[in-house]
Amino acid sequence: MKVQELIDAARSRSGLNDFGADSYREGLERLVDSINRESRLNDLGAIAVPEMLIGLLISRLEVEDWYRRHPEIDDEQIAAPLFGLGLPRTGSTALSFMLAQDPDNRSLRMWESSKPCPPPQTATEHSDPRIAQCRANMEAGLERCPERREMLPWDAEGPIECLYVMFLDFKFQAFESAVHVPSYMEWLNTSADMEPAYRYHKRVLKLLQWRCPPRRWSLKSPTHMLYIEALNKVYPDARFVITHRHPAQVLPSLADLLWSTRRDLLADPMPRWYANHAMHEWALALRRLMDLRDRIGPQRFYDIGFRDFMADPIREIRGLYAWLGWELSAGAAARMLSWQADNPKGSHKVTMEQYGLDRASIERTYEFYLKRHANLL
Repeated sequence: MKVQELIDAARSRSGLNDFGADSYREGLERLVDSINRESRLNDLGAIAVPEMLIGLLISRLEVEDWYRRHPEIDDEQIAAPLFGLGLPRTGSTALSFMLAQDPDNRSLRMWESSKPCPPPQTATEHSDPRIAQCRANMEAGLERCPERREMLPWDAEGPIECLYVMFLDFKFQAFESAVHVPSYMEWLNTSADMEPAYRYHKRVLKLLQWRCPPRRWSLKSPTHMLYIEALNKVYPDARFVITHRHPAQVLPSLADLLWSTRRDLLADPMPRWYANHAMHEWALALRRLMDLRDRIGPQRFYDIGFRDFMADPIREIRGLYAWLGWELSAGAAARMLSWQADNPKGSHKVTMEQYGLDRASIERTYEFYLKRHANLL
């Protein structure tokens, strides 16, 4: 792949030229270089990865075109968004889906995350043709890797991690869920300037809420912990709900999920390499979150234990709402319980040994976290 060829293809297909600020360029160049040198793509990956990158470039061109034609979009305010954090596989996805059942909350939906333009409108937000296309793409992916059905809830109109908005600036950890890019990740996690990516994140949220309220955002991506300082600078009024679970339960499940996504496009998804990498990367993420929390104080952080949430999610959500100063209506609570009944916990099982993990190593790596949050684990 060549960066300029991807850019030229995006411009040619869209008929647009302006990518806005050039903050995206370094991330794109480093990502493409890392893919070319380090990823062994399978036959599908050789076709799909360039198309994925061209699609992201087209989305960025379209975002900028909407702002050019409607500069009033920039007047939109993203006020005190709620971000779901914590290790993956800690109940954060279920929590995000249940919060999305409240009509007063605005989430990033799967269908609009993959193609945010044209920005949604209230009148057609449940009939937009992108919903059917997203559903078809989702089903095709589940046909290739059917075990994923047991790992996560899948709903084209349901919430998705807001990491996909970050992709438009080509800076985010989750690229490694599809391709093998260790040098790109080393740059991203040590020296990349993440503030422009979060500014673009806000830019897209403004566009999405412009014609389609509500404006009370409930967002989620565990990966934000790696870049929490940049997020905090761009969203200084953000509040955070953190879900907690013992890392020895999290990491095998995470490794299994990422094996299923990486094998889509890679000739060798390197499951044991990735499991060991994830163990250390997520420890770094937790340390960064805890450092920010210690520095700014606890007032913007709310904790939920996985066991408590699984036992009585409405009780935990009521506590969260009280802390936020939100009102949980009877109707919203009923919709949350209905979603829970329709989406029971999956039965997919995995062991540490499958991925070369052991409890002693995990507990040594996460000792700082286990001691601090023992009451929630």
